[in-house]
Amino acid sequence: MGQQQLLLVILVTIIVGIATVVAINTFGAAADSANLDAVRQDMAQIAAASQAYYMKPTMLGGGGRSFDGITFNDFAFAASGISTDGATAQNENGRYVISDDDATDFTLTAHPASDDAYQPGTINDGVLNGGTAASETLTATIEPNDMIWGS
Repeated sequence: MGQQQLLLVILVTIIVGIATVVAINTFGAAADSANLDAVRQDMAQIAAASQAYYMKPTMLGGGGRSFDGITFNDFAFAASGISTDGATAQNENGRYVISDDDATDFTLTAHPASDDAYQPGTINDGVLNGGTAASETLTATIEPNDMIWGS
């Protein structure tokens, strides 16, 4: 091969290498974004289910117009595990925590699985044990008729 052909082969190899690195970075960013979208969808599902719980009379297993003491055991949510106290649930998208519950509202905090600090807990017979929360969180205050989104 001539010197010009060798230079062309080296140049093409460098361009293909750069394109591969860019594609890998783009794919990783898209996966993180998809996880955040799935977490937001889960939060909307939890809000809708909890609002149905709020409206259902206590005789039928609902809250009787109160969020007081609400847990993930009180409404349908597709979680792979729920903690023994019912305040924390986990699925493949992340971990969700109910806190500050009272009669009129509660706070829902989500810890996305795409965060590097997130460590999933172990699940035995549907019971969530251990794990660490993510440093990046999404929060929402759930009220009877709407959600107030935080950061």
